[in-house]
Amino acid sequence: MGEKGLQAVIFDLDGTLLDSMHVWEQVDQRFLRENRILPPAGISDRLKTMGIREAAAFFISEFALDMTPEQVIARIENLAAEEYRLRIPLKPGVLEVLDGLDARHIPYCIATATYDSLVEAALERLGIRHRFRFVLTCSQVGSTKAKPDIYLECARRLGHAPREILVAEDALHAIETANSAGFFTFGVYEPTAAADWQRIREISGGWGMELTELLQYFI
Repeated sequence: MGEKGLQAVIFDLDGTLLDSMHVWEQVDQRFLRENRILPPAGISDRLKTMGIREAAAFFISEFALDMTPEQVIARIENLAAEEYRLRIPLKPGVLEVLDGLDARHIPYCIATATYDSLVEAALERLGIRHRFRFVLTCSQVGSTKAKPDIYLECARRLGHAPREILVAEDALHAIETANSAGFFTFGVYEPTAAADWQRIREISGGWGMELTELLQYFI
């Protein structure tokens, strides 16, 4: 048990466990360019709070694309697939953190907005899929991280109350959501979200430039 009564961990995936946030910025821009659209300034910031279907609907309405949401989703997934299957690495300290939690008998899972197939491809390639109790995606829950549904479902499956669970996230909007549902939040530094770092430090229960710093909450 952690010093604050913490008994489990929910990890975000992209930007927390995987060094992958830059990939999504590139994919969004490639998708727009292949549809002969010059990516507007700040487009990545607008998209990062959206779920898969919300982003697809945004692309269609904002840029008058003659595509269905399913076609947009499939194309973006295809653009990202090679990176997840072959190249995206773990962020520094991930294996050390998982080993530390295992040694303390702390269960952990993943809550992510990423496509199911990409999640499985990356985790299997990196050899860590079996270490997580389960992986839950926003598409499985039916809502984005703007709502606490995915965190609450993780808590239910882990068998602990929100106040007993540390949520590790790199995104400000996700930390705000987890806070609102009563979880203990740990902000993880991510270079692509550097503009939000001061605010993340202000509102998180704890924070770290490295993921390994969360182990201090589990004695």
